[in-house]
Amino acid sequence: MNRRKFFRDAALSGSGVLLGQGLMGKGPEEQSENEAEVNLMDEVRKYRKIDSHAHVYFSEDSPRVQLDFADRLSIDKLMISVNIAPHTKGTPEQFRKNNDLVIRCMKDHPDRLLGTMVLNPTYQKESLEEIDRCVDAGMVGAGELYNQLKINDPLYYPIIEKLTDLNMLIHMHSAIGYSRVTLNEREPKNISLPEDFVEIAKRYPEAMFQYAHIGGGIDWENSCKVLKDSPNVYVDVSGSNNAANMIDFAMKYIGEDRLLFGCDSSYYQGVGHMFAAKLTDAQRRKIFFENYNDILKKSGNHVD
Repeated sequence: MNRRKFFRDAALSGSGVLLGQGLMGKGPEEQSENEAEVNLMDEVRKYRKIDSHAHVYFSEDSPRVQLDFADRLSIDKLMISVNIAPHTKGTPEQFRKNNDLVIRCMKDHPDRLLGTMVLNPTYQKESLEEIDRCVDAGMVGAGELYNQLKINDPLYYPIIEKLTDLNMLIHMHSAIGYSRVTLNEREPKNISLPEDFVEIAKRYPEAMFQYAHIGGGIDWENSCKVLKDSPNVYVDVSGSNNAANMIDFAMKYIGEDRLLFGCDSSYYQGVGHMFAAKLTDAQRRKIFFENYNDILKKSGNHVD
């Protein structure tokens, strides 16, 4: 996709929202396509952004593709990981290989990419050793942890305790098919649900958890309601299934201090729905950048 096509498509998809909020100063019928392009992208560019939920891949074009999207959308930093594939054992060989790719990407792009480690506490000794290795390599958190074990499984306790001592955020995947009432059949039995986050957050009130992608297909209304009173659980708004009022609903139950901007590889949606939401300028700054940077400050890894 060339640069002009990107701007045109982004403007056409988002300009109606911004115009409706009075950010452009003209009604849609009064404004040319070129004017909408310039004004919308100026609005996008004015916010610093940390993508709290990003991935790199074992492909020749990664992380180049991810950085290209980030450049176009003025995303300063991407929190990258390579999750352990679902329905696999998640052996130490697997998670070390995934973390090695993240370390290489971090070294190649130290000004843009911050790494978070993946682990599998089924292999307790190896996971604790991997935390040391990854921290020594410059990683700043854990996740996106996947569904080999639930986040509240007792095998996670020593992992959580060590990461808490390091003042590091623990980012855990959640269901992408929690269809209002019943769990999607494709979900592994060990998928972490909102109730599991509530339990572990209560057990470790000093720990920091990131609940992944409320835009990923889960019942996001239920998630927000369940997590409402868990102050040490942050909620990232990434995902490709973005209902029109999702962020507004999350603001009501989670609040502006615990929401984290993220894309999970859905870059247009990730940025676009932040402008579709009824947020003040200060609230956008918090969710786009400040909330995650405040988390990083606790471990001395914040962005200047």
